[in-house]
Amino acid sequence: MPAASDSTDVAVIGAGAAGLLAATFAARAGARLLLLEKTRQGGKKIVVSGGGRCNVLPSVVDERVFVTDSSRRLMGRILASWPLAEQRSFFEDDLGIPLALEPETGKLFPVSNRATDVRDGLVEAVREAGAETRFDADVAAVESDGDGWRVDVRGGESVRARAVVVATGGLSVPKTGSDGFGLRLAARQGHRVEPTYPALAPLLADPAPHADLAGVSLPDAHVRVPLGKGAFETSGGFLFTHRGYSGPAVLNVSHLTALGRARGEAPEVRVAWTPDDAETWEAALTAPGPGLVITALRQTLPTRLADRLLADADVPADRNRADLRRDERLRLLDALTSYPLPWTGDEGYKKAEVTGGGVALGEVDPRTLESRHHAGLHFAGEVLDAFGPIGGYNFFWAWATGRLAGLAAAAGAAERSAEAG
Repeated sequence: MPAASDSTDVAVIGAGAAGLLAATFAARAGARLLLLEKTRQGGKKIVVSGGGRCNVLPSVVDERVFVTDSSRRLMGRILASWPLAEQRSFFEDDLGIPLALEPETGKLFPVSNRATDVRDGLVEAVREAGAETRFDADVAAVESDGDGWRVDVRGGESVRARAVVVATGGLSVPKTGSDGFGLRLAARQGHRVEPTYPALAPLLADPAPHADLAGVSLPDAHVRVPLGKGAFETSGGFLFTHRGYSGPAVLNVSHLTALGRARGEAPEVRVAWTPDDAETWEAALTAPGPGLVITALRQTLPTRLADRLLADADVPADRNRADLRRDERLRLLDALTSYPLPWTGDEGYKKAEVTGGGVALGEVDPRTLESRHHAGLHFAGEVLDAFGPIGGYNFFWAWATGRLAGLAAAAGAAERSAEAG
């Protein structure tokens, strides 16, 4: 065990989205703050997000789109701790990073379209608040130490802190430094950790029946997964890949396939290729006048997909609309509005946007994100059991939980310092 050589009020482990916010707000609240990050610069997920642009926030937040295996009531309380308007003001007015709305997606990006501006602005905010940052500092262990915590850095010395914020992420995109350390730490310290799984991940089909459509994309497909008496539905971009399917509409349902697979089930996934319903398509297919069925499809769909759907519905390529039989029309309408997507798995954590599962929300106080088992131990970000869809929702969660944990850790450290005299 390394010999203790340093002490601080609050140690934040992880300089990702949640950790940078926790460090900023704890330091601004007056805490002596040490931010420990295993990579050279931190914020790697910020930098690679949004195709290098960083989708900082959604333009609208609805807690119903978030997923948790824990209490939805507790999740709602945490989400409400820092409203969207205040988060946007923090970036624009406080950090000086103006955001712009992408109307077709409802996403907010930095006007510069540079994710590095977001990461660099957050790191600078931490330093301006008076915090100390240590990069290339891989934390090996966090142990209770009297009225505080001992944080052991691999290959170095240990740090004693009155409070610790664990913001180490989950298991997704391991190239950014995520390795599940915080999840293992939480479990070792006696917390309930909901089973983890890749979420927001591309789906695989092996064999891939649509490999010949690789590269074909649609701007607004609607994907549906039947669930008991209802269904989970999502919409957005859809992309055929050589190995399966991707795009926001697919990523947003992948958690259901992952959970189903874990139960030995194979949830059905169906897709409507456009927002048009069966009635609208039927009107197009039965419109008076001459014209081929395939022409009607190609007016709305990519040519390769239109040809494939016609073949799958067993409709001859030279069929005129006027000659379309009722059974052919019904098969084609089904292919257009409720097409079954065969799948066998997903791309796993390597390409998953987030981690499903995590530290159960009932294990932390929703007002402080402090452990209900250990005073002074807080959790923030992806390590907690909640995630949202594509579109900036997971950054919203990270910013909100990071701020909440940072403020509470600073307040708790101050109280323990006062009690110690």
